[in-house]
Amino acid sequence: MHVAADPYPFAFEIASTALLVIDMQRDFLEPGGFGAALGNDVTLLRRAIGPNQTLLAAWRAAAGLVIHTREGHRPDLADLHPAKHRRAAAGPRIGEAGPMGRILVRGEPGHDLIADLAPLPGEPVVDKPGKGAFYATDLHSILAARGIVRLIVTGVTTEVCVSTTVREANDRGYDCLVLEDCCGSYFPGFHTAALQMIAAQSGIFGWVGHSGALLDALGTRQPTAPAGGGRA
Repeated sequence: MHVAADPYPFAFEIASTALLVIDMQRDFLEPGGFGAALGNDVTLLRRAIGPNQTLLAAWRAAAGLVIHTREGHRPDLADLHPAKHRRAAAGPRIGEAGPMGRILVRGEPGHDLIADLAPLPGEPVVDKPGKGAFYATDLHSILAARGIVRLIVTGVTTEVCVSTTVREANDRGYDCLVLEDCCGSYFPGFHTAALQMIAAQSGIFGWVGHSGALLDALGTRQPTAPAGGGRA
C-alpha cells in the first residue's frame, strides 16, 4: 500500500507495520492533569482524540498491530533522573499529589490512557520513563518479535515524545509516518516546526501525512455528506 505523504508516498504492508499511539494519557489531555497544572490549554491536545479514534477503528479492522505508550515512573521514583525532576521547578513536580493522584506515577488515575483511546485486550502498552518510547523499554524487542519494520506514529506531544520517538526509531532502522492530525502540542508553532523537521531534506527522520490519506489506503474513509444533505 501507499499513503500520500510529505516528502513522497509512504509504502507499507499491514503485516510489517505497527500503529504506535504515544502518551494519550489523562495527565496530559484532561483538565486537572499535569499539563493543565503547568498552565497549558489541553483543548489543543484533545483535537487529536477524534482522528485517533477513527484511525484506531480502521487499523484494528485491518488486523494491524497497535501499541500504546505511557510516560511515567515507578511509585518509588527510582527511575526518575534528578535532571528530569528539576525541570518542573516552577510548577508541580512528578510524584507530587495532583487532582488525579500522584503526577506521572504508574498506577495512578492520571497516568492511565484516556477512555476514548483505551487499549483492547492483547494490545501492548509500553511504560516509559523518558520522552522516547525506546529508552529503557522493551519496545524494540516487541517490534522485532512481530517482524515490524515500519511505524505509523500518533500521539502527544508532537515536539517532545512523538519527535523523540521518531528520531530513536530512525536510528534503529524503522521507517516512520507521522500523522499530523493525530498528534498535538500545547504550542501550535512547535507542532508545525516539529513536523517540518521530520520531513525535511527528503525525509531525514520520516514522513508526515494525514489520517485521511491512510484511511484511503485502507479503503475505510467514509464519504463526505453533500452540503445540505442532513436530516430533514
